Amino acid sequence: MSLKINNIRLSIDQDINLLREIVSKKLRTRESNIKNLRILKESIDARRKGKLSFIYSILVDLYHGEDRIVRKLTDNDVQLIVPQYEKPIQPGTEKIVGRPIIIGTGPAGLFAGLILSLQGYRPLLLERGGDVDDRSKKVHAFWQTNVLDLESNVQFGEGGAGTFSDGKLTTRINDKRSEQVLKAFVEAGAPEEILYKGKPHIGTDLLKDVVKNIRNRIISLGGEVRFHSKVTDIRFSNGAVKSVVVNHQEEILCNIVVLAIGHSARDTYEILLQRGIEIIQKPFSIGVRIEHLQKTIDIAQYGDYAGHPRLKAADYQLVYKSPDRTCYSFCMCPGGVVVAAASEYNSVVTNGMSEFARDRENANSALVVSVGPGDFGGIDGVSSAHPLAGVAFQKRWERLAFEVGGSNYTAPVQKVGDFLQGVPSKSIGSVKPSYTGNVIPTDLTKCLPAYVINTMKNGLRYFAKKIEGYASPDVIMTGVETRTSAPIRIPRNETGEAVKLKGLYPTGEGAGYAGGIVSAAVDGIRIAEEIIKKYAPIA
Repeated sequence: MSLKINNIRLSIDQDINLLREIVSKKLRTRESNIKNLRILKESIDARRKGKLSFIYSILVDLYHGEDRIVRKLTDNDVQLIVPQYEKPIQPGTEKIVGRPIIIGTGPAGLFAGLILSLQGYRPLLLERGGDVDDRSKKVHAFWQTNVLDLESNVQFGEGGAGTFSDGKLTTRINDKRSEQVLKAFVEAGAPEEILYKGKPHIGTDLLKDVVKNIRNRIISLGGEVRFHSKVTDIRFSNGAVKSVVVNHQEEILCNIVVLAIGHSARDTYEILLQRGIEIIQKPFSIGVRIEHLQKTIDIAQYGDYAGHPRLKAADYQLVYKSPDRTCYSFCMCPGGVVVAAASEYNSVVTNGMSEFARDRENANSALVVSVGPGDFGGIDGVSSAHPLAGVAFQKRWERLAFEVGGSNYTAPVQKVGDFLQGVPSKSIGSVKPSYTGNVIPTDLTKCLPAYVINTMKNGLRYFAKKIEGYASPDVIMTGVETRTSAPIRIPRNETGEAVKLKGLYPTGEGAGYAGGIVSAAVDGIRIAEEIIKKYAPIA
């Protein structure tokens, strides 16, 4: 048995090594009776800018007396934890044809592959892009030369879109598999602090090695990973998966396909539609990347403690709700950069990225507004009822951003002061854009819908009341942010299979079932478990 202790508080200037002493006093037991002490969660209480503190949840193992201590204390912050042992999933009996095939090596695909490999199912992972090292070279080449590789870019390649992000591991889902994901990341080389930090992140620099280590573990367990292997067709027979075609040439027979494509795999969506797979529209959000000096956010959030050695770069999360729409911050990247994230020719798409240290000059975040099926119709001849109307909607604003930027992958930027006044920007102010390509001061209203612009303006004014300096005139915005989540969902049944199609398992963000690294990985694990329940391992 263990004891979980909540709401242990340390001032910002107290040493973390005091936790053992504080816990012993809280439990009214000697320090020598503490066998193990582990931090479950660490968060910052910054509600009082003049008195910041850290709040901890602690798991403690004692040599003796746990139940007696709990009865004696009658303290709601001290709980007795009895270990719960879950029975392993019993493998099914149906036979697998060939290998289970996983399309995509983002978080959903990698974790589905990892779980299946651990249980002896020897999956084959097919990735349209390159491995993370090759992919990184292609991405940096695009940022420097504007030469875009359609298959290896910020959206496609080993690790998925999250590889070129902040590596943020926060999630709103309440699923025990989330802890399993974090532990797997640590085993693959991620910092151990992600197991207890209130807002854990890995950073793009460390995440690249973590992804490689997970891939190598899959291979060591009998799985296989192929790069530059784009699935160009999925074939069915009598309502069941029959095979996949790779690079228009190789047909691989199979009866299990995990569809772990990302939210930007638009050409794959087209293939699925042609094969009669049901796809429905889903709401998402669009907007811009907004950048502040990181020190502005630090001072606003931490007050006089800004720059304290125990504090990392500050973040924020903001929401403004109008009667019709919501404007909010998304994927906030402290001490990061705004990246060119296009995956199609003649388009401009932005995203945010931070390294583990989060030590760059600017903070950036998506500033986006909710859109839905009612906004999608009549674009490029695509009707509002078409399953991919949301994709057409995204493409329209990405192409306009490309044109407004000068039709050469230069990104359009505008100062917040000019944006609020309704005039184009002609220069850059004190906040310098961190964008990984070229930028041009201009008018962002030319590449976003009027209702998004209006809601953003109201949101900016509202956020300025929450964070001092948020809407200062020189704050810079870069357009456009359109890939907040998938614009579609592929319906699936209670076993995780696509409706009326045996053996096809849509999963992760690209299928409309996740919204970040951890939730996508959890969904991949969930699908792997469904496969294990039904099918026998490969002998």
